[in-house]
Amino acid sequence: MPEPVKGLRERKRLETHRALATTAVRLVAERGLDQVTVEDISAAAGVSPRTFFNYFASKEDAVVIAYADTAERTQRTIEKFLATPKEVSTPRAFVDALKEDFAQVDENREEWLGRMKAIQENATLHSRAVAMNHDTIAPMIEAIARRTGVDPKADLYPTLLLSTLGGAVNAVLMLWYQHDGRISALDLLDDAVELLLAGLPEPGGRAR
Repeated sequence: MPEPVKGLRERKRLETHRALATTAVRLVAERGLDQVTVEDISAAAGVSPRTFFNYFASKEDAVVIAYADTAERTQRTIEKFLATPKEVSTPRAFVDALKEDFAQVDENREEWLGRMKAIQENATLHSRAVAMNHDTIAPMIEAIARRTGVDPKADLYPTLLLSTLGGAVNAVLMLWYQHDGRISALDLLDDAVELLLAGLPEPGGRAR
């Protein structure tokens, strides 16, 4: 499904959010969270603190919330997932639906390296990132249940699949970060889903 055309005001809103988010990541990665203020971020992004608070509740949010349209992105991912032909396995369909947004990690390498560095070095940022991701769990479980025709309150599959794929995404991001973003996050994501679909065989074919 093509994205709706955004008006000038909406594009400006998204651009300002992105400018503040990328500036916050850069400053916090360079100085540490405690050494950066909302005023620092606002000045570096060329806006007032009042404008900053039109977009974010705190400097922590500015670091972890990369996009103003996160809810819309989640909905587009779900729509792509549900539109995938049933001939495609559900895990593969889910990962393929994630790819458009996941490609941003490779395309905006320095930003995501800085964001991951900041989150790993600060427990407050880590907790905020976990809380933000939690908001997407329920609609994604419901989408998996809808595609597979099960009741998510009675069947383990939707929650287990989302938890497994979420763990795979985290593992991919960690390995990508450890390699300083010099390997493709998208390729790693494909590798991860293939390993899962193969039953997670041990390296070298070792028996359990």
